[in-house]
Amino acid sequence: MTLPVVVLLAALDPGATIVVTTTRGERPLRDQAGNTAVIAGNDIGLIASTHPSEIFGRAPGAWVTQGSSQEHLTAIRSPVLTGPGACGAFLFLEDGLATRAAGFCNVNGLFELNAEQAQTIEVVRGPGSAFYGSNALHGMFNVVMPRPRDPNRYARVDTGPNAYARLAAGLGDGRRWRVDANAAHDGGWRDAAGYTQFKLNAAVRQDAIDWSFAATGLRQDTAAFILGADAYRDLSAARGNPSPDAFRHAQNQRLSARWTGDAHGWRLSVRPYARHARMRFLQHFAPGEPEEMNGHASGGLQLLARRDGERALWVLGSDIELTRGFVEQVQREPLTDASPFLNATRPAGVHYDFTVRATTAALFAHTEQALAGAYRWTAGARIEYTGYHYDNHAADGNLRDDGTVCPMGGCHYNRPADRTDRFTTFTPKLGLVRPFGASSTAYLSATRGFRAPQVNELYRLQRGQDVADLDVERLDSLELGMRGTVGSTQYDVAAFAMRKRGVVFQDSAGFAVSDGRTRHAGVELMLVQPLGAAFELALNGTLARHTYAFDRTLAGGDTIRSGDDVDTAPRHMGSVRLAWNPREAQRVELEWSRIGAHWLDAANAHSYPGHSLLHLRGSHRVAPALRIGWRVTNLTDRRYAERADFAFGDYRYFPGPPRSVYLTLQVEL
Repeated sequence: MTLPVVVLLAALDPGATIVVTTTRGERPLRDQAGNTAVIAGNDIGLIASTHPSEIFGRAPGAWVTQGSSQEHLTAIRSPVLTGPGACGAFLFLEDGLATRAAGFCNVNGLFELNAEQAQTIEVVRGPGSAFYGSNALHGMFNVVMPRPRDPNRYARVDTGPNAYARLAAGLGDGRRWRVDANAAHDGGWRDAAGYTQFKLNAAVRQDAIDWSFAATGLRQDTAAFILGADAYRDLSAARGNPSPDAFRHAQNQRLSARWTGDAHGWRLSVRPYARHARMRFLQHFAPGEPEEMNGHASGGLQLLARRDGERALWVLGSDIELTRGFVEQVQREPLTDASPFLNATRPAGVHYDFTVRATTAALFAHTEQALAGAYRWTAGARIEYTGYHYDNHAADGNLRDDGTVCPMGGCHYNRPADRTDRFTTFTPKLGLVRPFGASSTAYLSATRGFRAPQVNELYRLQRGQDVADLDVERLDSLELGMRGTVGSTQYDVAAFAMRKRGVVFQDSAGFAVSDGRTRHAGVELMLVQPLGAAFELALNGTLARHTYAFDRTLAGGDTIRSGDDVDTAPRHMGSVRLAWNPREAQRVELEWSRIGAHWLDAANAHSYPGHSLLHLRGSHRVAPALRIGWRVTNLTDRRYAERADFAFGDYRYFPGPPRSVYLTLQVEL
């Protein structure tokens, strides 16, 4: 099958924009053989998001769907991935450090980032594994926080419907230390669906060492899917909550230090770090509603050597990380109100209780070399080892926790015996860059991304599967692009095609297997055009096709056919923004956003028609040290679904919130 060519336009001045994610150091965007979308701090402040989905629509090719409260699912040049194989497809970074250890992913990874107070956010679409290793498969988010030298100091309060309130502050001496923190409470527009959340980032500059600490905490009540075709159109049903006892509690802390120095023409960086994460939640989506507790503690060391010359760049590095994690799942009460089969095979008691010790070690290299005719070529590679040592603390097999056998073929949950799994992966990349004058650059890149099997995929088995013999998931990407300015218009044009193999899914027996294949291609568009002195038009859009490249029958009876669309993969999405800037201290923006129709199941038998929304927002400096902001989301009060799927014989929706009005008051200190 021939994959279609795709086009990307990104509103960035490649000569002035500096990005840090793709080479682990500052680099002009014009020299990059690949793409990075940069969401600026001014946009972040204007949006004043209450959920990550409001920010990341600014990046072409990215879609973040809002679940209940702060829950979400993510897509970058991909479908919205759900179920087995979904977790770990994207890498979530803050100041270049992943928020979680490799293999211990969190599908809701964005609520562990302080995107609300970021200086900038960089979104890399496509593989980044040559520098970052596992999980940099479909793309990466890197939240870049203000550093101690940032002179901005402020206090801010936000208020909105359903008792929403948020306090935020950024403080520092402009030289050696800085603290950014926010705390929010929302009563929730759905029944029993409020949350309380805090985020804290602190940075200290001490001689040649930069210290950083980050912490997040979330306590939320969780609203479940509403059921039935088009149920999201009924406001009373949308406000309801079929699982009022559902909850999610999560915390994450990270501490790191970075020493930098020079030796023999090389810039050296040594970065030790430690992480700690815990989560507890009710699986309202599973029969019996078991409660899960998971967490991990990890520590690692990043070493980097960088040499910048007039005609060449060299980057050499290594990463090592040690992790100890655990998973516990307990069903508190017997299941009595489902089918006789479910009642018999999902007993009360311990379903899983295990620990995993993980080791990750990697070496990588990257170079950029000037050629004749202003060409530059780039090349890089990474070799990475991942090892898991799994220790089961409950009875092996698909038994009750007291060792007795469930009727009807055994219990649903199966606990494998203690074991060790090892994976070694090589990921190369190649690129070519060609400037055209002072304002345009063309590039060609070929990259590979990978994702090692995650702990939950290997050791949380079901039915009669005793061993999950999973392979590494790999994605190969080819991208051709050009970016720059024409007159007053900024642009970035790219063509990409991607093929993924080793996709994890559940086969017709309910076993986790990894021999799936998919193809991905599309059109992404982002463009900024000034209209006179006071107006600006911004456009981003995506035309994409994500298809299966194999045939198989799945658990539950769905049939995959090669060439069909992957479910939850709109063929088009995007937004248009018209901004009015009558003077530097004032901005008003009207945004129209669109998510296209898409299939809700692998068989391509049930669909969602898509939706369009309008948002209006503004920011006004009413005094030298006082700014007032406002925003109206879902301006036309549209009834829509943030997420839709078809499972267990019924349509399921997370409904989108109704029209909401928020106010912001910010004082410069």
